Amino acid sequence: MGLRELKKQQTRELLSDTAMGLFAERGFDRVTVVEVARAAGVSPNTVFNYFPTKEDLFFDRQEEVVAHLAEVVRRRPSGGSAVDAVRADLLAAFASGEPTVGLNPGMAAFWRIVEDSAALRARLLELGERAEAALAAALAEASGAAPEDPLPRIVAGAVAGAHRAVLGEVRRAVVAGEPTEAVRARAEAAVERAFGLLAAGLARYPAEDRAPGRGGR
Repeated sequence: MGLRELKKQQTRELLSDTAMGLFAERGFDRVTVVEVARAAGVSPNTVFNYFPTKEDLFFDRQEEVVAHLAEVVRRRPSGGSAVDAVRADLLAAFASGEPTVGLNPGMAAFWRIVEDSAALRARLLELGERAEAALAAALAEASGAAPEDPLPRIVAGAVAGAHRAVLGEVRRAVVAGEPTEAVRARAEAAVERAFGLLAAGLARYPAEDRAPGRGGR
């Protein structure tokens, strides 16, 4: 990373950290971008250069989250199913303490801020829809589906929906103050059960689902 890129990254982190401190103290809806800029010692225009909206300041890793499921499917072992790939990735995230799954007592404050803001709840729904659409595109690519074929979108809805629901259960438990290890154990069991049910019908998708006329049966 060059000096310019490093300085940009440092500025981005400064703005995000400053904003989160204010959001945690006063709530998302009661903090303005101007106040974030003042606290960080920059102009409001500088904030908007890095974060087009206030919601972007809060969900500062949103693009990574949106792309994640699609990348998991693209990186899966040759011949492996999407369900197995997402299940393995989710279990690995729980085991490693990956921050985006929210399995951390420190995340309780983060999710309480979301619960208290209609704007953030709406953005969270939007991020889930975008992640599902990206997953559908990856499944269509992997299966060779025609643009008019709805199956990749339907499968993406099932897989992304299960993934989203598991993380929602984790968030509710963490906000309620339940012990981390108890939440982890329950979440892992839920992943095994839910994705096991999905795998019963999708164990070979997309590896063995090739649309007629597009390299398949």
